Amino acid sequence: MQYRRFGKTNLNLSIFSLGTMRYLANSENVQQTIVKALELGINHIETARGYGKSEEYFGEAIKVGLSVPRSQLYITTKIPPSSDADSMRRYIDESLERLNLDYLDCLGIHGLNTWEHLEWVQAKGGCMKAVEEAINDGRVRHVGFSTHGVLEVIQAAINTDFFEFVNLHYYYFFQRNAPAIALAAEKDMGIFIISPADKGGKLYTPPQTLKDLCQPFSPLELNYRFLLSDQRITTLSVGPATPEELVEPLQFANSDCELTPAEISTFERLKKHQKTVLGTEQCSQCYACLPCPESINIPEVFRLRNLAVAYNMTDYGQYRYGMFENAGHWFPGMKANRCRECGDCLPRCPENLDIPTLLEDAHNRLNGKSGRRLWG
Repeated sequence: MQYRRFGKTNLNLSIFSLGTMRYLANSENVQQTIVKALELGINHIETARGYGKSEEYFGEAIKVGLSVPRSQLYITTKIPPSSDADSMRRYIDESLERLNLDYLDCLGIHGLNTWEHLEWVQAKGGCMKAVEEAINDGRVRHVGFSTHGVLEVIQAAINTDFFEFVNLHYYYFFQRNAPAIALAAEKDMGIFIISPADKGGKLYTPPQTLKDLCQPFSPLELNYRFLLSDQRITTLSVGPATPEELVEPLQFANSDCELTPAEISTFERLKKHQKTVLGTEQCSQCYACLPCPESINIPEVFRLRNLAVAYNMTDYGQYRYGMFENAGHWFPGMKANRCRECGDCLPRCPENLDIPTLLEDAHNRLNGKSGRRLWG
């Protein structure tokens, strides 16, 4: 296992972190998963107030005892933003009690996703007052934020200079947040990548088309290498439901060198294939089409369509598309069939895409079972 400095926190974290969103089965499973993670060299565990009984299960594991001293294990929990300090004070105390901890190494403001959330964070007497108190009395060592918000909100949150780290989405198949990565690195913030195997493309169950294009590598390996070759990124979340699910991703726990010529060539092959297959229907993700009067997240719909058409990543596309209209500010936007063909977006598209027609096609391809957040 390799370790990297988590920005200005100066914590040296394992390049894979144990995420606890999925290990909700029972406390015994949690104990076994944590033990396995520690055996494999993980020294950072991330949970959240909103992850079911995850904090409680972790607290039970602490009581039983772990194989490493507390001083060598870094714990992050995440708490949603609130408009008042009293709620945050209560949330911090409750999390510490459930986790059976005297202090948190890192507290993440969980889901700083909207401009309203940012206003709460910046307000005098708001939730950050309680966070500052907890830092001053030693209950919290470092503070950051997690986000599923738009790029502009993420950049604005980074520019508040309140935070020492950021948890965000960024993968080979989703590079929209590259400017946020650059800004966070410029400010010496720790950078934590959320769920690269799952949100990054369901790469643990890739379609045959994608597997063939990635040879001699696996799609999962390539995405990990894309991220870990970037020295600005500190750690990647791995979220096993069982201890056994740690084995495959942690094969790459030492794969943090620069991209090899063979890997670069494979990424070029993926890019060329997408361009060839999509032709004049490829969306380049410039976001000029927004805002949409019907609140359709056109670029994200087209990103999912790009992947479905080019790489047969339809299963992933349906999984994410099903979140529209079901996940609130965690995955905002209406489904593509809401398009009224008003034409507002057409003159703004530099590629002259027939956006209404492509939205209809995307909906037909991707509209499967509606989804929701696992813990929502």
